[in-house]
Amino acid sequence: MSRSGYSKDCDANLWRGQVASAIRGKRGQKLLLDLCWALDAMPVKGLVADELETADGAVCALGALGKARGLDMSGVDPEDAEAVARLFNVAPQLAREVVYMNDEAGWNAETPTQRYERMKAWALAQIKPIS
Repeated sequence: MSRSGYSKDCDANLWRGQVASAIRGKRGQKLLLDLCWALDAMPVKGLVADELETADGAVCALGALGKARGLDMSGVDPEDAEAVARLFNVAPQLAREVVYMNDEAGWNAETPTQRYERMKAWALAQIKPIS
């Protein structure tokens, strides 16, 4: 199983609806806006997979946001989607989706810079226009 926790055993239609609802919601939109800001603020534009933050300070997308927010991520198991969701104050479905997009939605030989660019584009595409 992956860090996102996605498996072939879930009801895909129900799950996708829950993810879409979490993305559209106030907390989801805040996370996505803050994520874009955090990615822009990164001095080195590159993301890793499988961890919130590595020992040498490299981060995944959520790790970049955690650093920008000043969150202590050291005690959080990056494979515990519920704990990650609580840390970022979002629905577990959204936490899993961001992790999936960061870790698994790219291609095998993706560089940290390519992962950064893909995640930034994805996050921007999820932000709904102000009406």
